Amino acid sequence: MKHSFGRSALAAVLALVAIVLAPMAFADVPPRQLTVATFNIKHGAGMDDVLDLERTAGVVEKSGADVIGLQEVDRHWSDRSDFADQAGWLARRLGMHVAYGANLDLDPANPGEPRRQYGTAILSRFPILDSRNTLLPRAEQGEQRGLLEARINVRGKKMLFLNTHLQHSSSAERSEQVAAINAIIDGRNLPTVLTGDLNATPEAPEIAELTERLADTWPTAGRGDGFTFDAAKPTMRIDYVLASREIDAHRAEVISTTVSDHRPVVVDITLR
Repeated sequence: MKHSFGRSALAAVLALVAIVLAPMAFADVPPRQLTVATFNIKHGAGMDDVLDLERTAGVVEKSGADVIGLQEVDRHWSDRSDFADQAGWLARRLGMHVAYGANLDLDPANPGEPRRQYGTAILSRFPILDSRNTLLPRAEQGEQRGLLEARINVRGKKMLFLNTHLQHSSSAERSEQVAAINAIIDGRNLPTVLTGDLNATPEAPEIAELTERLADTWPTAGRGDGFTFDAAKPTMRIDYVLASREIDAHRAEVISTTVSDHRPVVVDITLR
């Protein structure tokens, strides 16, 4: 009887604790501050055409980015990048989690070797819960592009981080790709950041189509023209960090560097 009473008393105490703590379990998670970025790394080759992925890693490291979307990332692609897994190498070098999206996926040059891939990557200091890559519409002769998604746990608060690289040669094709991206965004229900080399300047209709859902962070958080291409003497803004309404952008900066033909964009944000 004594043992039975002890178990009943313990159960009653636990039930009371659960009642007291229940409201806390559903309370809003406090805002999370972090730094996000986008960078087209041109497979680690600088404006001097020298392959040096360590220079790329150094720029990412100095940017202070907690999460960064990278474009033009090779994975065992060819001798232009020494057949390296660039996404994996950068993740190890920087101590970050990684998600990779292969938009071009070819058989290896020799049997038994890894597949030859080219696409985008997301590096994150926070855990990546899951990821997926969706191939975007393209013309018959167009290069295959994709949208890489990663769900990220930012100290207990989930966010959706998207990364893309749109077609460079056709506004109409970019509009089709944007429509596909918007459909994906509409199907998600998380604070969202979209990064990428969008290959279009801010007045382009395809950018207007994207900013119907996500805000361009540069006009509110950046100073100056925000030009990102080409890196030696930039004359246009084609690299973006866009964010949903649950996210506040505080500071945006274009980093001056020539380790790629693009300059990276870095933005401090708060997840509300």
